[in-house]
Formats: sequence, C-alpha cells, structure tokens
Amino acid sequence: MIVDAVAKVKNAVVRIDTFKNVKGTPKHAGTGSGFIFSTDGFIFTNSHVVKDAEKIMVTLLNENEIEATCIGQDPDTDLAMLKIYSDGYSAAKLGDSSLLQIGQLVIALGNPLGYQHTVTTGVVSALGRTMRTSTGAVIENVIQSDAALNPGNSGGPLIDTDGSVVGVNTAIINGAQGISFSVDINTAREVADQLIRNGKVFKAYLGCMLQEVNIHTKILRHHHLSNQKGLFITGIEPSSPAGRSPLKEGDIIVGFNGKTINTLPELFRALTRRDILGLVDITVIRHTDLLAFTIQPEEKVQA
Repeated sequence: MIVDAVAKVKNAVVRIDTFKNVKGTPKHAGTGSGFIFSTDGFIFTNSHVVKDAEKIMVTLLNENEIEATCIGQDPDTDLAMLKIYSDGYSAAKLGDSSLLQIGQLVIALGNPLGYQHTVTTGVVSALGRTMRTSTGAVIENVIQSDAALNPGNSGGPLIDTDGSVVGVNTAIINGAQGISFSVDINTAREVADQLIRNGKVFKAYLGCMLQEVNIHTKILRHHHLSNQKGLFITGIEPSSPAGRSPLKEGDIIVGFNGKTINTLPELFRALTRRDILGLVDITVIRHTDLLAFTIQPEEKVQA
C-alpha cells in the first residue's frame, strides 16, 4: 500500500537548492523539498525555503538540475510556487484535504538533511490547526501528524495511501517528538490560483487563533444550525479586528458574512475577497448561546 502510493508521486518530488550572491559569487544558501503538481512544470514548496533566494535550482529524481523561476509566494501560509521548463518528470495528483480523518495513515516525502527522496509515515493527529512559527508568523489550516520531518523536508508532499497529495510539509516543533505540520492542499490550491492570476495573494485577517472542532448535536438542533463543525477561538491578537470586537477566547465561529462556516479553508476563501473589507456579520456559539456580532476585517500586509 505504502510502496504503491510512493511510486505514484516519487517522480514529482524535487530537491530545491537556493543560492545568494556573496561578493559577486553564488553561495549555497539552503536546501529544501518541493513537488511538481502540473504537467507544465508548476512546483509547490515553502516560502521560507526560497525566501530571498537569488537563484533556485531544482533537482529531479533522474538527477537532472534545472533553474526554476519563482512565480510568487505567500508567507502567511508559508507557500511558494515555482516553475521549471523541462521534461523527465510526472505531476503529483492533488487530493482533497477536507476528506482527511484523524488517525488516517499519511506519508511524507522529501530530502531531509541532504538525503534525497526519503519516505516517512505517520497518522493524522489533528486537523484545522493554527500554528505560530519560530519567527512569530501565524499559519492557518495546518494538518498535524506524527510523520517524522527534519530540516530539508520543508516543501515536500504529504500524501494519502492512494498517492494523492493532501498537504505541503512545512514545520516541526523543535524539542518535540511526533509533532509535524503540513499546510492542507485545499488552501494551497487557493493560494496557487491567486499567485497564477495576480502574482500575489490578497488576504484579509481577523486576528484569531483558530481550531476546527465538532459541535454537540443538541446545540446544533436547538439553534437550527446546519453546521457539522465550527472554529474554536484559542487566542485573539490584542490590536486586531477580533481584538476590537466583542469576540472572546472560547467562542466557536459558526457563521461569517452570511454563510455557514465549518472549516478553516472556508473562512480562508471568504477572506481572500477584496469586498470583505467592510463591516460583516459573524455568528458564534458562546457556551450554549448563539450570538451575532459585526467585525471589520483588515487587509493583511505582507512583510
């Protein structure tokens, strides 16, 4: 099962080496992973892998090296998209991360510590996480698994047992064992669409740390809600739209801008529309009460 899944995607996994000019001479700056997801040579990797790179080289499984062009990147999701003009590869099939279940077997591929095309396995530990990186940035819509990741795995694919990509590996927690994070592939699709069309990602933000949670059936029935899940507020940034609103930690967001909200990708999509910058409604469950407020999202300016 694992062997078959890896065989479907291995030709799409690449090693990424970045270079910077030091006194006029290109110097190796770092190594990461990525994967080709389209037949015309588009590649997903992490933004932190290619940040500030002046030259990006991609190595295929057949050891061909090709210089890549950075189409764009989105530090907020730690995603970047590259393009190569070559052949000798196959494109990975993108799956649907909304179908993932806790406990499901997943497989990570990448180039950790310089060891090319390494495979590790694990299970999905949690879904719909929001995590804060070592630089202080907040990344939403992440999959938590216990598949072993190491430096160099960043940007590689997380796949299911059918060989479909369900996430882009992005981070580990230093000092912790069995805790790894991947950006879900549905979010990556949204980012890719904006990068291809506009070269950058527009995103408004609320200033909440969120986690997808199930809601008790009795509460849903009592308030006649169509939700299956909601977004639990685990933290609020003080100087943010949420910090200036009546929202509180512990609230569960169930509606936003007139639509039911079950998942982080749904909220992400709503916040990528420029017309979202006015006052919008937000509905939450607080304890067992259903409350409606207004909130004014702000455009998130990339550093």
